[in-house]
Amino acid sequence: MKKQLLFILLLLTSISYAASLEDYVDAKQCDQIVDKQLYKICYSYKYKGALSGWVTLYGDRVNTKDDIKKRPRFYNEKTIPMKYRTKYKDYTGYGKDWNRGHFIVADADFDYNKKALNKAYTMANIIPQSAKVNQRTWTKVERYGRTLAQKLGYINSISIAKYDNLNNKIGNDIVIPTTLYRIYYNNDAKFERCFKYENILDIDYKSDKLRDHEIDCKVLRR
Repeated sequence: MKKQLLFILLLLTSISYAASLEDYVDAKQCDQIVDKQLYKICYSYKYKGALSGWVTLYGDRVNTKDDIKKRPRFYNEKTIPMKYRTKYKDYTGYGKDWNRGHFIVADADFDYNKKALNKAYTMANIIPQSAKVNQRTWTKVERYGRTLAQKLGYINSISIAKYDNLNNKIGNDIVIPTTLYRIYYNNDAKFERCFKYENILDIDYKSDKLRDHEIDCKVLRR
């Protein structure tokens, strides 16, 4: 029944134009674009974190029967200058409130291959994410992306972070993003949907539904 409902939603949700990365991301704002081959990260030296990132998920790679169970270690992104780089230890002591949250890609997006999975564990892909958001709510929009990839063959995914409180930080002056966005689109299927998450500690995750976070994509387009 759930699969049938999802399929109906896919049919009803359509776009009459060709969506593009440039609709949502201004690459000029990136201090550095970290190219992980399978996906890219628009990195900010000021916030010591991602402003945005983009990836294409393919249906024949996500949610396979041979998913790798063992997860690799997080590693520091050596392509980023040392003084702007986030490190694994910067999060030590904050775990109760702020997790090392996968942002552009989740481990489950890339667990079809060891080399691919390792690319998801760069600290450049990690932001301070509310423990409840990271573990309870953001996971739903990530899972939805993988479902879309399977249903449509592929899905383009864009993640955007907004930083509205420069004084809210964890170790090493890493600024905590206030709002997280996820955009999914597939022009071949004329499909586009957008979601918004407040990155806050106090949320009612028990009653949270994916549809609660859906927004009109027009508010995000540049």
